[in-house]
Parts: sequence; C-alpha cells; structure tokens
Amino acid sequence: MDKLLYLYGLIPTKEASDQTLPSLKGFDGENELFTIGVGDVTAIVCQLDPEQFSEEEVKEKIEQDMEWLQEKAFHHHETVLLVSKMYTIIPLTFCTLYKSEDSLKTTIESNIHRLETTFSHLRGNEEWNLKIYCNDKEVRKMVSESNPAIQEKREEINGLPRGRQYFEKKKIDQLIDRELEQEKNRICEDIHQKLLKKALEGNVKKNWGKDVTGRQENMAWNSVFLIPEPRVDAFTEEVKRYKEELEESGWSFEASGPWPPYHFSSFS
Repeated sequence: MDKLLYLYGLIPTKEASDQTLPSLKGFDGENELFTIGVGDVTAIVCQLDPEQFSEEEVKEKIEQDMEWLQEKAFHHHETVLLVSKMYTIIPLTFCTLYKSEDSLKTTIESNIHRLETTFSHLRGNEEWNLKIYCNDKEVRKMVSESNPAIQEKREEINGLPRGRQYFEKKKIDQLIDRELEQEKNRICEDIHQKLLKKALEGNVKKNWGKDVTGRQENMAWNSVFLIPEPRVDAFTEEVKRYKEELEESGWSFEASGPWPPYHFSSFS
C-alpha cells in the first residue's frame, strides 16, 4: 500500500531551487519533510503510514485525544510558519492528506493557473493580525457621560413623577448598552478602514471569547491584513499610535505577524 502524503503547503519551484528545504521531522515525528515538484509548483510533504494515519484513525484522534490534537496542530503551525519565512507559501489546513503522489500531482496540475496567480498575489506581502480589546466598564462610563442621546433621555426623565423615573432609568441602562456596542463598532470599523489603506486586503474575523483569549477584557474586533513588506512598519506604527491614544479610555491593541497567509490563499 502506498504511503500517505501529508501536505503542509505549496511554494514556487524557482524558490525551492534557490534555497534548500532544511531537515525537518514530519507529522509522525520520524519521517522527514521533502518536496515534490510539479512544473512551477512544488509541494512540501512528508510520508505517513496509511494504517496509523487512516482517515478513520485521524478523525478519532481529533475527536477524542485532545493532547494528540494539540501536539499535532502545534507541529503543523510551527512547520508552516518556518517554511513561510523562507518561501512564498500557500499554506494548507491541518491534516491535509493525499493517498498517493499521483493524486497530489493531479490536484496541482488541475489548479496550476490559480496557484500561479496566488503566488503572484502573495509574493512580497505579509499577513498580519490585529485584535482589539475593550474594557466595557470604562468605555460604558464614557458613553454614559458623553453620549447626547443618553443625556437627552436623562433630562427627559428628570421632569417625570418619581414613580415613573425608576422604570425609565431601567430603559436608560438598556440605551447605554446599545450605545456602547455602537460606539465600539464605530471605533473599530474606523480603525480598520484606516489600516486598510496600508494593505492590499483586509478581512474581519469572528471575535474570540474570554475562554480562548484568557483576558479579562472583551475582544471587540479581530481582523487580518495582507500588507506589502515596505508598508509593514507604517502599519505597526499606526497601531502603536492607536494604542497610545486610546489606552486610557479602556482600549488595547494586539498586532502580530507575519503569519503564513492562510486567509489570503485558500486552496483545497
């Protein structure tokens, strides 16, 4: 039975020829990574035992063995990250397996033009991530004290009988909560649009919960950008400026990169 091939990513053959892939252990911790050239595209792979890493076995491990999953996901991430620092890479998702070299070559050959276009799009650019966090308590206080709609509502309530004021104040709390979310979205959207001017592309991702981030503040925004290398310093400097300007108001910023361009090079 043919060995399975675990595919980490695809790189331009010219770049593979210019710089040799270093010696790296593969997904099983035994076999080393190697390359398979298919015209102008080169695949970075390792071999796996088809019984130990069958579709059923891998699915069971992912669903039932959290320690195995964390170890292998970390290996995949670190390997792709290292390769991305050497070559223009189209990274593949975790556990992308091919049953034979022929099936991998057929897939590459049938998508060769799209892959070459993607390489051209990624070359000389970096993926960066920006997470924006918000201390809701501090920002809520600011909104409560400065929002015109809330001030108008308070003045309206002051003229009501004391009995009605209690119920109307409850409505103010709800209004503040709505205005808080609108203010958070407004600030984050404004920052995102300004940072987009330094990028080729930018996408907004789903926010992470506190159980994932381990932080006390709520994540208010989660975005990724594809940035030309000459503009990266300007991007990070602008993020630093937002941090300095808004930190005392309850905002914090976390820019990280460069990362393998998962969000701008989808291939399956």
